[in-house]
Formats: sequence, structure tokens, C-alpha cells
Amino acid sequence: MPEHELLPTLFFNHFLAGPGNAILALVGEHASDPAKPWANWVTMQILVLLFMVTLFAVLRPKINMDKPGKLQHIFEVLYEFLHGQSEEIVGHHGPHYLHMFGTLFLFILFANLMGVIPAFESPTMFPQVPLGCALVAFLYYNLMGFKAQGVLSYLKHFMGPSLPLAPIMIPIEIVSHLARPLSLTIRLFANMYASEQVTLVFLGLVPLVVPTVFMGLHVFVSFLQAYIFVLLTMVYVAGSVEHEH
Repeated sequence: MPEHELLPTLFFNHFLAGPGNAILALVGEHASDPAKPWANWVTMQILVLLFMVTLFAVLRPKINMDKPGKLQHIFEVLYEFLHGQSEEIVGHHGPHYLHMFGTLFLFILFANLMGVIPAFESPTMFPQVPLGCALVAFLYYNLMGFKAQGVLSYLKHFMGPSLPLAPIMIPIEIVSHLARPLSLTIRLFANMYASEQVTLVFLGLVPLVVPTVFMGLHVFVSFLQAYIFVLLTMVYVAGSVEHEH
């Protein structure tokens, strides 16, 4: 069954089919229908990115230390929360990684909340988007581990506490690390897909009042899943940058 095109996807396919096909060709892919190279999950991500850029472009000039506005208050609370969590989990140097934690949290949160808007879908209900976020987190915490400890010291973690255990520990550690992006992907995708489907079912059965409860649940799940994803990323960063004593 072909995917139902959302309004933004229709716009992209109508006016930007050429650039879409060109981008696919650059990565060695081809659209099954050259007239429709853009998928819903791609256009929804683009909308999330445009929203984030616009939001901070509006917020930045309005930042005022003496008379902060409501939007500034919201982001200050969010910053203090993530700052505190990073210090608690990663350690006193946790705020050095706050830019990544904050970016991941906001992107996933706004992507999750897209499903609340009528005629839109959460891009995180498609496995490609959670997988992309998970791979970013996976690459980031490993790069930070190499940077903080050096290549050899970081790789020594895979050998376990003693050299005789290395032949056993190395395969276990490799499988454990490779399972992390899979776990992050499945958790975010499964929860957002289930939340989206439940909301859609009740919107079809009872168009008034009752779906509002499930839309509220969708908002709660959106915040919770964004937090869990970033919390686990913090845990992985903490494990990669800590020095053995």
C-alpha cells in the first residue's frame, strides 16, 4: 500500500522533485517513483529543523537578563534541568557535552510532538529517524571517549579488568556497544509508533472529547521518550569519558 502523502510532502514532491532525486543519486539511491522522491519522514524532519532554527532566531534577540520573557523562562528551566542532569550523570565536566544533549533532546521532542498537529505525523514513528539519532549518539560518545582518554586507553576498556579475560571481554563489549543504537532505535520508534496509532484510532472512532485525552498522553510520551533517549546518551558519554583509577 503506497504511503499517504502529507501536505508538506505533496509540496516538496511537486516543486522540489528534481533536487530530491539529485540528493538520492548522491547517496546511490533511486526513488521508486521519480515524481515522488520525498517521503513523509524526510519532510517532517525538515519542518522540525526549520521550526528549531526559526524558534531560536526569534528567541535570541529577545534574551533579556533583567526582564526575561515567557519563552526565555521556558528555555532557562530546560537548560537548568539538562545542566543538572549532565553534572549528576557525567560528572563535573558534564556541561561540556550539554550542546549535544540539548540538541538531541529538542530535536527528538519537537519531532515527537509533530504528531499532535492535525494532518502531520511524528517523524520518529518511522524507524529511519530514531536510527539516525541513535547513530549520532553512538558516534558521539565514542568520539568523546577517544578524545578524553586517547585511542589506546579507550580501547583498553574493551579488554576488561585483566589481560587474561580479554578474549572473553572484547566480543562481549563489542556486542554490548553495538546493541546500544539498536536499543535506542527500537525504544523510541516503538513508543512513538504505538502512541501515534492509538491517537489515530480514537480520532477515527470518537472524533470529539475522548481523543483529547490520548493527545495529552501523546504529549507526555513525547517528553518522556526524548528525556529517556538523552538520559541514556548521558550514561554512555559518562562511561566513555571516565578514567579508570
